[in-house]
Amino acid sequence: MELLIFYPLAAFTVLLALGVVFNNSPIGSAVSLIAMMLGLSGIFIVLHAHFLAVLQIIIYAGAIMVLFMFVIMLLNLKGDDKAWKIRERNLYLSIMTGVMVLLALYKMIDKVLDTTFGEGADVPDTFGTTVAVGTSLFTEYVLPFEIASILLLAAMVGAVVLAKTKVD
Repeated sequence: MELLIFYPLAAFTVLLALGVVFNNSPIGSAVSLIAMMLGLSGIFIVLHAHFLAVLQIIIYAGAIMVLFMFVIMLLNLKGDDKAWKIRERNLYLSIMTGVMVLLALYKMIDKVLDTTFGEGADVPDTFGTTVAVGTSLFTEYVLPFEIASILLLAAMVGAVVLAKTKVD
């Protein structure tokens, strides 16, 4: 039963991720990224990691994407920018992406048609709980967590400095 929910949700998430890459406008890419993160939180729900799903929505789809949208609108990026036109003309990148998508679809269809699904990995009962995430975050990954905090603080200070108008 879970596979009937997982595969459409995974396909939805992959299509939205492709929408991020192939969208012509930066705002459209950011909206596709927000929807992709919501699909990813749905995958966490299927995996019974409800706490991680909520964190995905609150932190990434909420706070981080608000910061991205603020920066995009602050920079006033337009679709007729040279960088966007160069990206559209990159035939090699498009061909390689198409090949990778076809290979991924082949592997996915091959796995779906294989009727002998193996047993899933044994997941502990504490997977995705508040205690497990907090313990892991503040014991094993405390240095990357603090570095990410400092980088986010620097990004906020930079955004404030960029948005501040000159007072003469």
